[in-house]
Amino acid sequence: MRADRLISILLLLQMHARLTARTLAKRLEVSERTILRDMDALGAAGVPVVADRGAGGGWRLVDGYRANMSGLTESEVQSLFVTGPSRLLADLHLDKASDGALVKLLSVLPAVSRRGAELARQRIHIDVSGWSRSRDPVPHLPALQLAVWSDRRLRIMYDRGEGCASERLVDPLGLVAKGSVWYLVASIDGDIRSYRVSRIRDAAMLDETFVRNPDFDLAAFWERSAETFRERLPRFEAVIRARDESLPWIQSMTRFGGVDRIDDDSAGWKRLAMHFDTAQVARTTLLGFGTTVEIIEPESLRQEVVAEARAVAERS
Repeated sequence: MRADRLISILLLLQMHARLTARTLAKRLEVSERTILRDMDALGAAGVPVVADRGAGGGWRLVDGYRANMSGLTESEVQSLFVTGPSRLLADLHLDKASDGALVKLLSVLPAVSRRGAELARQRIHIDVSGWSRSRDPVPHLPALQLAVWSDRRLRIMYDRGEGCASERLVDPLGLVAKGSVWYLVASIDGDIRSYRVSRIRDAAMLDETFVRNPDFDLAAFWERSAETFRERLPRFEAVIRARDESLPWIQSMTRFGGVDRIDDDSAGWKRLAMHFDTAQVARTTLLGFGTTVEIIEPESLRQEVVAEARAVAERS
């Protein structure tokens, strides 16, 4: 741990030019006395650290002591520093490691590239979580991660739904985060499947290892799997007329469906071809838009919405 802290001190000094012992202690979560001992260790190892006394003083490296990284283009540097999904890294206990890696990388970039990195970090942030505060509990994720790293077989107890769980012996191939939900991709009896991590009730890593297919591509598998899943989703199609002012609401609030096509209709109205997961979803969604929409087809959906609206009016 001390060696890692010494490297962090060195790289922080390279990045900031001069830092006080108090600042370093706060950044590294140690005492100032520990920082002073670390400075002695760096000096003994040949690192040219200098202490400037008085106001505005602090620890610094002698001029010219700096590594350089010139092989990265400006766009490559910016891509590395776009603020990523820290919550997912935290699930894997890699959030602090990621922060440390970026500090180390930033410290050895030339000044012009460092400015580009800072611009990217300050202006672009990727948030994979939804607005809902609920999230999947993933207590077994670290064990799954270790098994994936070491190519060790896993015995899992998997909840198939309605409280029914079954034991499975799998070869863990990888972990995928879809939005903010984790999935384990694993081979079982020669078939590759995906398991939602929050539904794994127990996971035990075995001493037995497995041989990974060198041709397996996790990203390609997931893309094929996701496309197959999308193709198998139920689809209920409808055509409606909607007032112009309701279009933004329809496009943003239709969670379990979408707008496939928009055509001009009469003045102030548009004709929309839409799809929904089910007829019930279509009925409930469109009923909420009231008089700003009119259902054209199918006729069965139109009659259902009319009947539902009458029932609501009678109860009012």
